[in-house]
Amino acid sequence: MNADFARVLALLRQEKGISQRKAAAALGVSQALLSHYENGIREPGLAFVVKACDYYHVSADYLLGRSLSRDGAFIEAGELADASEAREDLKGGVMAKLQKKLIVNTASVLFDLLGKVGSRDAVSQAGAYMGGALYQLFRLLYRAAGGNEGYFSTDAASFDMGALAADMTLARIQYGKALAAYRGEFPAMDAQSLAEDYQGFSQSMAQVFHASDERVRKLQETTLPVQGGRETR
Repeated sequence: MNADFARVLALLRQEKGISQRKAAAALGVSQALLSHYENGIREPGLAFVVKACDYYHVSADYLLGRSLSRDGAFIEAGELADASEAREDLKGGVMAKLQKKLIVNTASVLFDLLGKVGSRDAVSQAGAYMGGALYQLFRLLYRAAGGNEGYFSTDAASFDMGALAADMTLARIQYGKALAAYRGEFPAMDAQSLAEDYQGFSQSMAQVFHASDERVRKLQETTLPVQGGRETR
């Protein structure tokens, strides 16, 4: 069974906002066995796949990573849409469209929630942080394509020394301070509320977060010192 199954199985449980123990009981397996399934250590039988599909209300194609649609419908490249409702073709193939969909949908949820919070400073700093990330990625692409960097106001030396990264760090600090200073009521952001309020978008968000968590996990595995055969935390 492919690695997508383990990833999607874990994401569905996290989106539902339940523990492994509770999900395992509902699915008729031990918590240890479910953990093995979610981590790709063991492969389940057909009976478990059917139970999981019924429990999470998704198709087998979706659970197995063969479709991005929960009802199992295959999404063709020309059918992909994102929160901006843009339908233009992107060079770079289907992967570029899928990544755009994930990022745009996640950003849409973030800014919608920030709009409900109503902190203008938080919204501004979130925009500055994300704008800085896009600036850096675009400029590197622009440079690789041989573009004249006079197009940008920040000189190449400052850019290479991390000026934009520093600006992003400051924006993140100010963003955190703005949220800490907020005294109003925050919108519900538990897994169930997000799934209900942002149908479709919440799955994109979960995939973005899961991918980031996986990169961090792998980074920790390769950088943490090992003593006596065990990682030191």
